[in-house]
Amino acid sequence: MSTRPVVIGNCSGFYGDRLQAAREMVEGVGAGGKGVDVLCGDYLAELTMLILAKAQAKDPALGYARTFLTQLEDVLGLCLERGIKIVSNAGGLNAAGLAAAIEALGTGAKVAYVEGDDLRGSLDAITPAVDGKPVSANAYLGGWGIAEALAAGADVVVTGRVTDASLVVGPAAWWHGWARDDWDALAGAVAAGHVIECGPQATGGNYPFLDEITDRRYPGFPIAEVASDGSSVITKHPGTGGLVSVGTVTAQLLYEIAEPAYLGPDVTSHFDALTLTQEAEHRVAITGTTGSPPPETLKVALNDVGGFRNTMTLVLTGLDIEAKAAHAESLLFEVLGGRERFAEVDVRLLRFDHPDAASNAEATAHLRVTVKDADQRKVGRAFSNATMELALGGYAGFHTLTPPTDASAFGIYRPAAVPRTAVTQTVVLPDGERRVIADPECAPAAPVRGYQGQGPDIRARAAEPQVRVPLGLVAGARSGDKGGNANVGLWTRDDDSYAWLRGYLTVEKVRELIGAEAADLQIERFDLPNLRAVNVVVHGVLGAGVASSTRPDPQAKGLGEYLRSRLVDVPAALVPATR
Repeated sequence: MSTRPVVIGNCSGFYGDRLQAAREMVEGVGAGGKGVDVLCGDYLAELTMLILAKAQAKDPALGYARTFLTQLEDVLGLCLERGIKIVSNAGGLNAAGLAAAIEALGTGAKVAYVEGDDLRGSLDAITPAVDGKPVSANAYLGGWGIAEALAAGADVVVTGRVTDASLVVGPAAWWHGWARDDWDALAGAVAAGHVIECGPQATGGNYPFLDEITDRRYPGFPIAEVASDGSSVITKHPGTGGLVSVGTVTAQLLYEIAEPAYLGPDVTSHFDALTLTQEAEHRVAITGTTGSPPPETLKVALNDVGGFRNTMTLVLTGLDIEAKAAHAESLLFEVLGGRERFAEVDVRLLRFDHPDAASNAEATAHLRVTVKDADQRKVGRAFSNATMELALGGYAGFHTLTPPTDASAFGIYRPAAVPRTAVTQTVVLPDGERRVIADPECAPAAPVRGYQGQGPDIRARAAEPQVRVPLGLVAGARSGDKGGNANVGLWTRDDDSYAWLRGYLTVEKVRELIGAEAADLQIERFDLPNLRAVNVVVHGVLGAGVASSTRPDPQAKGLGEYLRSRLVDVPAALVPATR
């Protein structure tokens, strides 16, 4: 147990992130000459589990994130020399295999691993009931296995599927000696972990207010200094690029959440209770997070092989775009023998063209045609080659964005749940001892403390002078995916703008601004006044998840920026004078 904050640095936000980040994090030191105590990295996403399952099917010894091993080859010796612990979920579907590969590096590092998340051997307890045999089925475990391994002296701890925030919760609980019912402290660590889990998204990456970032170099990766009460300071190494501000931290706190009561395996964290304060340049304090017992079930992510898909994009230029598109679609499916030959067909006309365009490229639109089927031959070259039959017999100006290609397999993501009693979290210590991790106290249902529904009445503001401007002049946004759902968090930089946004951005207004693709979908809205934020969840807009979605932006990464681009009527007093 230590009384000073534990300094936890992140070196990866996804499988394929910046390789040099591990060395940059380990070699960097803070203003007081102190480096990080723990190096953590997040490598898993719903799509990543499908990728790892494919790798493991080809070679049972794989199934883990190999880029993590590459990073360790570079920094493990230095970490051992400086006493820096390493914690990562890069074990994916084969944490034991990754642990063995780390030991094979020959550094003498004490390596532990956490398992129990992989449910492929027993699917009976999962709800809803699982049909067939998914290629991956993983429960989201928490941080107590990590804490147990660190307490037993492990230098490196690798896990399978734990929640992203667990990579901070586990080390913080070990460092400070927290009990399983230290709900507020645990919730504070969840907030810190949620902020740094996606790497430089907390330090200016993907940030909508670009004018606020004066250092445009690649952002330094984030650091969380977690205190004994669970409060934290988010920062980065001095001299690195990017920005750590209330805005950048707000953006990441809103990323891929739903209601403000953020459910986790160790604690339910109430993000509507926390406060952000700019403590100093590139230092933002997170305080006041409250926690309550977690739910009695664990989240489960299932991935199935859905079949095969192929996409061809036809380029349309100049006049009569819609007529050309209709003609091309009709001819193509005549050549193919009808739309009904395929299990699923998705045709989208994407308009980028302008009248009297200044260049050829600015006069073009895309007709994007995607087909799916269980039969690879139907959607392979038989489909893509057929599009080329329009080359001389189709519309004027025919050409394609890419040459004909073969089909590729796609996956289907399904969210589910499992009783905790059906999951045994086990940590395997460096000496081979296996310890079962006990569950914390649980609650039947977590309360939703966030305001949900209609915002305050803003009719009085409608009498003020209005200007029609992009929503993004008043609000920032960050969006992403959770399975088939899209999450968009929007926030403002002052109280008056938030009062207007909260009243203006009703569920129906969100539906109107997104347009036709949200017309029949369920939309939820939650308010977080402490962050001057409104969080929106659009259910089903991504279909069966990123690996299956035919949407051009399958992870909804651009949905927030699309909303910010929409013209809305705003009280003139709220619009920045420098616009």
